Amino acid sequence: MTANRWGRFSDWDERPLRLDKFAVEDAENGFAAFKSPHDPKPGLRIVDGRVVELDGVAEADFDMIDLFVARYHLDTAVAEEAMAIPSPAIARMLVDMNVPRTELVRIAHGLTPAKLAEVVAELNALEIAFAYSKMRARRTPGNQGHVTNAKDDPLQLAADAATAVALGFDEIETTMRVSRNAWANALACAVGASVGRAGTLFQCASEEAEELKIGMAGFTSYAETVSVYGTERAFIDGDDTPWSKAFLATAYASRGIKMRCTSGAGSELLMGFHEKKSMLYLEARCLCLQRAMGVQGTQNGGIDGAPITATVPGGVREMMAENLVAVWLDLECASGNDARSTESEIRVGAKILPYLIGGSDLICSGFGSILKYDNSFNPSLLNGEELEDYLVLQRDFEADGGLTPIGEEQALDLRQRAVAAIAAVFEELDLGQPTREMMASVVMASGSDDTDSYLPGEVARISDRIRDRGITVVDVIKALHARGFIEEAENLLWLVKLRISGDYLQTSAMVRDGKILSAVNDPNDYGGPGTGYRLSAARREEIVAIRDVLDRETVLGQEEEFARQEAPGITFTKMGEATVGDDPREVVIGVSPAFGVKLFRTMSGIPVAELLGALVEGIESAGGVPRIVRLRHTADTSFLGLSAARLSGSHVGIGIQTKGTAVIHHADRLPHNNLELFSNAPITTLDHYRGLGRNAAIYARGEEPEPVVVPNHGEAMGSRYHARVALIYAIETDLTADGAAPEEITMEILGVPA
Repeated sequence: MTANRWGRFSDWDERPLRLDKFAVEDAENGFAAFKSPHDPKPGLRIVDGRVVELDGVAEADFDMIDLFVARYHLDTAVAEEAMAIPSPAIARMLVDMNVPRTELVRIAHGLTPAKLAEVVAELNALEIAFAYSKMRARRTPGNQGHVTNAKDDPLQLAADAATAVALGFDEIETTMRVSRNAWANALACAVGASVGRAGTLFQCASEEAEELKIGMAGFTSYAETVSVYGTERAFIDGDDTPWSKAFLATAYASRGIKMRCTSGAGSELLMGFHEKKSMLYLEARCLCLQRAMGVQGTQNGGIDGAPITATVPGGVREMMAENLVAVWLDLECASGNDARSTESEIRVGAKILPYLIGGSDLICSGFGSILKYDNSFNPSLLNGEELEDYLVLQRDFEADGGLTPIGEEQALDLRQRAVAAIAAVFEELDLGQPTREMMASVVMASGSDDTDSYLPGEVARISDRIRDRGITVVDVIKALHARGFIEEAENLLWLVKLRISGDYLQTSAMVRDGKILSAVNDPNDYGGPGTGYRLSAARREEIVAIRDVLDRETVLGQEEEFARQEAPGITFTKMGEATVGDDPREVVIGVSPAFGVKLFRTMSGIPVAELLGALVEGIESAGGVPRIVRLRHTADTSFLGLSAARLSGSHVGIGIQTKGTAVIHHADRLPHNNLELFSNAPITTLDHYRGLGRNAAIYARGEEPEPVVVPNHGEAMGSRYHARVALIYAIETDLTADGAAPEEITMEILGVPA
């Protein structure tokens, strides 16, 4: 038998990571899916109607999450009764068709996060899937699609949105490669979504304050990118609290915008603040927070953390379990299946199947209706390449996955109509003059590689005009009507009217055939039995004991070996505390705490010395003056960039983590609303970094360069790199210190100053 007999895990050689194996041995870096020795024991004590102890923590020691959950989630009228029921008994109730959903929801509102996690941990994957089907709020399943492209091209966005609407997506979500393009993307998708059908809800995922402004202008009808976290440090690192998130949720709902939060296992690990707790327990805290906030629902099930969660034994089962906790708490559930957690077609199909068969409020919180390389959220679990397979799966199992096949001729007609509609709006509102050649290239295109249309820089200028001139959806409706797009104007106006009635603010609400379907008028009444095979502990160990497992020692050993080779040739000299510069040509490069100290290469293998050299060269090539500062109070890319900008004489700075993620920032912008972002470090080259430095110097002159876009071809980089990123990022966050002053540094390479 040869070594090739069994083959590789996939084309990308992704290797499951035994994070749980060293969760006990090295809990600072490890993580467990279901149970950690550091998870609290379920417990609750109430005195005079007030929670004085929650999961082993006394009231005096509550962190902000404990306090919020105790005050606003727990129903003290039922809590003592619910907590007294043994966890296995509640688990059996979840899969017992004779126990109604309403009774289980009542009990859930009296359970603590640790108790909720303990209960669902009793269920195997089959029971979780059954219980989820029983407990979801709305009877009729739905689906959500991503509509984005690599150029942020509004013509293509409108065409692809019209196609997605025809396929039956109940919600459409967009985001941008360049954050400034949010307004143009939102307008384009709103117009495209009005072609062919009324009632498709729409969201533009942007920086939270900017996203709210876009919603207030009427371009969006729902929001779900209001993130909550399971640890206090993760909240603080995100510059938020449960109260600020609740206020933002209220702001959306008060203006008729459907609102749910985003959480999901793995996020705390990726942020570096998981407090040694299990994924499921931390997500149970998040979901109790969301119920306490009074939001309509949640987007969970791994989400952006899905690639790291899927590397842990039982991680995919955990994502199902956290979805179950969500619907058990009576939240609408957009059940993940968005981030592509693997390159394996077998694992992709296996992950989607329980949701397709059992149904969900929204089976995917982002099915990539476009091709993988055009998905600006990064590839979804399912993308345009798998669309036909998904439609056939619906046929194979006679299951409603929320989508309907459409013919090529119908799709081309809709795309042509959508492109004509957005072009008419641009002309009527004096936003642009797309040519016939541009429009024709988009109608026939499979993706942005086939188009000859707008580029990101052109879109940025259009987007700025939309924002600065205060253009709203009413202006767009008038423009459509004036140019003869009567049906599209009426469809868009009807959706705006729904915001006034507030009908789609009901739990699990979507619009179907001109009517609102929700948990109110379409309640889930499914029930049925479920028992079967359960893994023993011994058998589980056999299953997870696969060869070529990537573990902590391997990852950190590789980094240490590279460090030994690089460290002798690089010297960083501290020059004292960094102060605010006064040179208007200056661009400050803010490097992360471990940059050149414990970590010496990016995720693409570029040594840090070459990386800095490229940035410096780029800055100087455009007449800028570079200055290097080490920032030790944070390892977050956005805050590295913002802090650098605030130290810069030009108010423009670059923030860069050792792994290669980088931003250009301006001192006057919101933390996560940067000028340019390099998020795909594994495919970012020295030429890209050189271009980033050059653009930073051009921004410092007050000019607008063409943003540098790192092209990708749909690689599922999370599945290949997230495990390594999570481990090395722990090194970065370990070196942070609250309130640490920035350090001016110089670098020498083999005795030659750089």
